[in-house]
Amino acid sequence: MKIKEYRSYFIQELTPIFDEGEAESFFYLILENKQQLKRIDLALQHDLTFSEDEIKIWNAILEQLKNEIPVQYLLGKTSFYGLDFEVNTNVLIPRPETEELVDWIIKSNQVDHNSKGLKILDIGTGSGCIAISLANYIPNAQVFAIDVSENALDTAQKNAESNKVEVTFTNKNILETVDLELQYDIIVSNPPYVRNLEKEEIKKNVLDNEPHLALFVEDDDALIFYRKIAELAQKNLSENGQLFFEINQYLGQEMINLLEEMNFKNIELRKDIYGNDRMIRSEK
Repeated sequence: MKIKEYRSYFIQELTPIFDEGEAESFFYLILENKQQLKRIDLALQHDLTFSEDEIKIWNAILEQLKNEIPVQYLLGKTSFYGLDFEVNTNVLIPRPETEELVDWIIKSNQVDHNSKGLKILDIGTGSGCIAISLANYIPNAQVFAIDVSENALDTAQKNAESNKVEVTFTNKNILETVDLELQYDIIVSNPPYVRNLEKEEIKKNVLDNEPHLALFVEDDDALIFYRKIAELAQKNLSENGQLFFEINQYLGQEMINLLEEMNFKNIELRKDIYGNDRMIRSEK
């Protein structure tokens, strides 16, 4: 069967669930991953074909996509801020909004530092996408990362090795942590922030597949992780050190209030590419 013909079938089968553009993007992601072919190859070589065995593999993937298994989990990898990351059901799939947070941190620290470099801590690292990206693009930095999930840390460690950066990973429950032990110049976190009342807004493929431990908080204490991390930052941030958070889009003002009450200064709330309040920075 010609690949072009199968492409039409693949997109047609998925369009009841996904829009046509998204279905097409899935096709080309899988084509590159499974066949090492790009869109341009298909455009230039009209007669490329799939064998019967290849069609069986594609059909199996197609059925999983129909069940709304995220394509990143099916392929076992995704891209984030120009780097490749292994992903699995132990970690959240990195989002474009988080790339914006990383970009903000990098651009805020594009200056020469002393030979020791910056000390950066990523709390709730998951796949390691934030910590590893910062280690890669702020080369003088010493980067540390913690997570409550040992399985997530195993994935993060593999990602650090494959991206050839050094990050010190530690298994720790931040809510039970009294002191972070070191002084850091930057603390960053993308903690759980989706309230149970917002579950209906979450896409089925996320709700059914991604780790709830990394997503949800109780409705009556939605800022529990932010409050705890800010308390630790009061002790463990250096003078004028920076605290960055990815946040719940509905709780921007609440986050400003929290940081003001805890005497952080130069607080800045930013919107993401979709126009939602999504990230906040403050200084000690």
